[in-house]
Formats: sequence, C-alpha cells, structure tokens
Amino acid sequence: MNIHLILLIVYSVGIVAFGLWTARFVRHSADFFVAGRSLGPGLILASMLAANIGAGSTVGVAGLAYRDGIGAWWWVGAAGLASFVFAFWVAPPLWRLAKQHDFYTTGDYLEFRYGAHVRGVVSVLIALGSLAILAGQIIAGAAILNVIVGIPRWAGSLVGAGVMTIYFAAGGLLGTAWVNTVQLVIMLAGFLVALPVAIEHVGGMAALIAPNRPPWFGDFFYSAGPGSGWTLLFLTFPAFVISPGLIQKAYGAVNERALVKGISLNALALVLFAFVPTLLGMAARTANFGITDPNAVLPTVLLTQLPAWLGALALSAVFSTEVDTCDAVLFMLSTTLSKDLYKRHINPQASDQQLLRVARATAVGGGALGVVLSVYLSTVVQALTIFYSLLGVTLFVPVLGGLLTQRSGEPEALSAIATGVVTLFIVAFALPARPSWLDPNLTGIVAAAIAYVAVMAFRRTPAYV
Repeated sequence: MNIHLILLIVYSVGIVAFGLWTARFVRHSADFFVAGRSLGPGLILASMLAANIGAGSTVGVAGLAYRDGIGAWWWVGAAGLASFVFAFWVAPPLWRLAKQHDFYTTGDYLEFRYGAHVRGVVSVLIALGSLAILAGQIIAGAAILNVIVGIPRWAGSLVGAGVMTIYFAAGGLLGTAWVNTVQLVIMLAGFLVALPVAIEHVGGMAALIAPNRPPWFGDFFYSAGPGSGWTLLFLTFPAFVISPGLIQKAYGAVNERALVKGISLNALALVLFAFVPTLLGMAARTANFGITDPNAVLPTVLLTQLPAWLGALALSAVFSTEVDTCDAVLFMLSTTLSKDLYKRHINPQASDQQLLRVARATAVGGGALGVVLSVYLSTVVQALTIFYSLLGVTLFVPVLGGLLTQRSGEPEALSAIATGVVTLFIVAFALPARPSWLDPNLTGIVAAAIAYVAVMAFRRTPAYV
C-alpha cells in the first residue's frame, strides 16, 4: 500500500468521524438548515470557500489549462468576482429577509416574493441541476483514486460519495461548517506547498509559456468560444451571484457584518486561488505527459512531479476539495427536496423532527443518484456546465428582479424561467450552425430578462406592496 492511499484512507476516516461527532449538536431542523443562524465570519469563510473550491475549480480547471493555458483562470476568477457582488449587494438584503421571515431555503424567499408555483418549479430545476454538479464532484474524486490505485470510476465514485454523504447527513450545515474548516486547512496547505515545487520541476514559470507552447497559452484574455477563457464569465459569474446553496449558507450568518466579511474574504481567496490549478495544468502540459483524459491532468501532475510525501499531501488536498464541495451540493439538494417540496407541497403538517429525518434521507438518496450519474457523464467540466447553465437561466433574473423591484410577481418570474430555459436549450442544442460568439448561457439570461421586463410592462397592478 503506497503513502498516497494511506493518507487518503486516514483523511477519509477522520473526516467521517468528525462529521458524526458534530451530529450531537444538531437537534432541530434549524441547526441542519441554517446552523441555528450562529455562523461568524470565520465559519462563513470556510463554508463558502469549501463550497466554491471543488471539482470544477481544481480538476476541471487543470484540464482546461492543459488545453487553453492561463485563460483557464476565468473559471474560478469569475466566481470570485461574482462573490464580491454577492457579498455587498445580494446576500445582505436576502439575509435581512431571512432573519425577519425565518427563511431556511432559497425557495422560502421565492415563495415570499412570487408565490408557491414559482417555488415548486425552481425546486425541481435546482434538484435536477444539483444532481449534475454532484456527479461532477464525484467524478473528480474517482479520478484521483483511479490514478493512485487504478480502481474503476464506479468504485471510486462509491468511496467518495460514501464519505461525504455520511458526515453531511449527520451534521447538516452546522456540522459541515466545522468539517469544512478542517478541510480548508488541508486544501490550502497541500496546494500552496505543491505549486512552487511542481512549477520548478518543469523548469520554472518561463517554461510554462515557452515558444513550443501554443500561441494562446500565455494569453490571459484568450477564448476559443463559449466555455473557454474569458467567456466563462457568462457561465460561472451569474451562477455564483444567485446560487441557492450559497444563499442558504448566507442565511446561517450570526449577523450582517459577519456575513459581508466572510463572503468578501471568500471572494478574495477565490480570485487568488484561481491561479493555482491553472498553473498546475499548464505545468502538466509543459511536462509533455500526453494526457487524453482532462480529469486525469491534476492527479497525474501531483503524483509524478512531486516527492512522494508532498504528492500524497497534495492529492489529499484535492480529494478534500471534492468531498467538501459534495457536501455543499448535498446541502442544496436535500434542503430543496425536504423543505421546498416535501414540507411545502407533500406534507405541510410535518413536524420538525419529521422534516429533519426527510432532509437526512434525501441527502443519502441524492448521494446514491450522484454516483449513478457520475458513471454516465464523461468529464467534470461537462457535468458542472449543465448545472451552472441551468442555474443561471433559472434564477439570475427572478432573484435579482425580486430585490430590485416590487412591481413584479408570479407571471414575471415564470415567464423569465421558461424563456431562459427554452432559449438556453435552443441555442445550445437546436441551432444547426451556431455562431462562435453566441454564448448559450448569456443568451438565455438576456432572453429571461427581456421576458421579465416585458411581462411587468404589460401588467398594471403591482404584485404586492
């Protein structure tokens, strides 16, 4: 048994044990859903950053950087820029409403603002999108185990999903906030030590953009079209401004000052961290590995370009990022299914303990479905693109529109959602010869905004005052 596998086993057992221990503090659904609204800036930072740095931000970005070079920064960098917007202009008014009206989920806000129908439609779409992003995280964890010990994807998916499902189902937001703090320390330590060693091993920074590299490799503003380089702004920026999982984590803040401080520190950390997996992916290209699977770029460079002990630490850090983002997705999925669908539409009379049991059960079920889906989706980026696209066109306009104007109501929200989703799928899949500049996500969001404003302009009576 090699040192890489030993460290991963020790890490996994330790995280599960710690997560089960935190379950003793979860006695009510409020603890599970919003951590009793007790999170200070440190736990907000850890929880947000752990949710935001996952499979796409590490394994996915390294794969993009292997192909596109420094322009892969925009995947995580755009999320960091969006997080500044979330910290100062979106999260505070949502937190105040949540505090005043005792919101647990994004669905609570949507029903308050638009009605039960909007909540139900969005809940279904979020649940479907969450399964895609959960599969993406599980694919990344399985890729690490495949590189280390050669086990097939389905077996690696079971291992990774099992770890995060157990500790999340036990502790909910309150437990995972503490677990994420431990994971964050492991992740940052592993990456910050590994990066300079890996770059030095391939000849230093100058070698990353040497003349034999593709001409675009050192171009920060390069893009090959939608889903590449700076155009990733249209994919990740909207999703990180209105992510239901991040909004629900924001509800857990103890006060507004802690909320703004924690999220803004998270935003700064994302902008800086975006360079780490990008440079590691470029280092893999410089080392001429001839990798054909984008999911294997990061695990390969960490396994082969570092001393054994450092490679083990770095791989544990990557595995940590996949696991802690999985729990963030499970949080979004289980709270949506239990609170927004079960409690609101199936059993409105459910007791607090019934709701807590359903939340835990849906977390386990979601983890199992994520494993199944991870076997059929090919790459991390493919899985996450499905989620971010659906999230942006569904929620960006209704959430921000609800904060900016009181004139809009259910017709505006439903028309925006329907128009955005239909436009996204038409542009992405139905156009026979789509122009390279036509981004499906941006087009869907613009169409949703036009529908929202058009319906509001034709309606004379304000939805509520």
